Amino acid sequence: MADISRNKRQLRSNLSRVRGLGSTREGVHHWWAQRMSAVALIPLSMWFVYSLITLTGADYQSFHAWVSEFGNSVFLVLLIITLFHHAQLGVTVVIEDYVHSEAIKMAMVLVVKYGTMLFAASSVFAVLKISLVG
Repeated sequence: MADISRNKRQLRSNLSRVRGLGSTREGVHHWWAQRMSAVALIPLSMWFVYSLITLTGADYQSFHAWVSEFGNSVFLVLLIITLFHHAQLGVTVVIEDYVHSEAIKMAMVLVVKYGTMLFAASSVFAVLKISLVG
C-alpha cells in the first residue's frame, strides 16, 4: 500500500504539489466544465445553423417573429449563455498557459470573465426584448 501512495506522489509535479492542484481536483472542474459546455454546444449549434438556413432570404418581420416564438427564444438564450461560457473557459486556459506575468495574467483573466459576462448579458437582454416586448 505504501508503494502505491509513493508512486502517486512521484507522478505529480513539484508545482502541483505546491499549489495543491493534484489530488484536490481543483483543475478538473475547469476541464469538466469546458467539456460539458462543448457537448451542449453541439445540438444547440446544429439547431442554430438549421434555423439560419431556413431563414435565408427572410425579411426583418419574419426574423422578428421567429425570435419571438417561445422555443426559439429559449434555445437562443441557452446558446448565448453556453457559447460565452465556453469561450470564457477556453480563452482563460490560453491566457494561463501563455502569459507569464502574474499581474498581466490576472488582469487579462478578469477582463475576459467580465467582458464575456457583459456581452452575454447584453445578448440575452436583446433576445428577451425582442421576444417579450415585440
